[in-house]
Amino acid sequence: MSSITSVGGYSAYSAYGTIASGGTINKASEDAAGLAIQEKTKAQENGLNAGSENLTSAKSALNVEDGALEGIQDYLQKIKELSIKAINGTLSDEDKESIQSQVDQYKEGINDIAKNTTFNEKSLLDNEGELTVAADSNGSTANVSTHNSMTSALGIEDYDVTGDFDMSKIDSALEKVSSQRSAAGAQTNGIEHALTYNSHAALELDGYQMDKEEDRAVEAYQQLRTKQALDVYQTAMQKQKMEDNEQRNIALFA
Repeated sequence: MSSITSVGGYSAYSAYGTIASGGTINKASEDAAGLAIQEKTKAQENGLNAGSENLTSAKSALNVEDGALEGIQDYLQKIKELSIKAINGTLSDEDKESIQSQVDQYKEGINDIAKNTTFNEKSLLDNEGELTVAADSNGSTANVSTHNSMTSALGIEDYDVTGDFDMSKIDSALEKVSSQRSAAGAQTNGIEHALTYNSHAALELDGYQMDKEEDRAVEAYQQLRTKQALDVYQTAMQKQKMEDNEQRNIALFA
């Protein structure tokens, strides 16, 4: 009996590659339009994930900034308490000098915090400015405002309670620091909103891509099953044809 010619050709059948890759398009020859959409979706998702990393850093910087401003507020409150104590006609000059010595220590503490508050080597409280971070690959950005909380910027560099002094300067400094904290809080809220959006959008894109890949894998599996069934049928038909030919030849030579 003559051998039956193979009709399978499975090694070259693209459905195997599609199933093995989980439905991921690896070559433009498989689906050029589909590959373009797939790569665009991946780029958007990668941009959102990278943006989320930037936003997380920005949020951390704002948390550092807010914690430092809280420390400066505490020093200012202590200076105000000392200022109230200094408004006392029964105090001697030596008493007031002692109070001023504490005030000077607190002012030095304010400057130390302002000069040393950094995030990733970026100063946050000794100069006004903006640190901008990319939130995604579409050009969206978020800002971290830096502030100047040095005693010179707060207007209390020469604050002295040993003579006549204006305690409203401390109130103004407290208002300025409170405003700086409010700005940091508002930016933190904005960044948290952006992080939530990025997370949801990335999940949606990932889900969309997974659905497309699953659909391609299922379709390829169905095509493969159809081809396998057709190959079995073709093989059976080829075998039947060969048997019929053999029977015909036997009858001719009988």
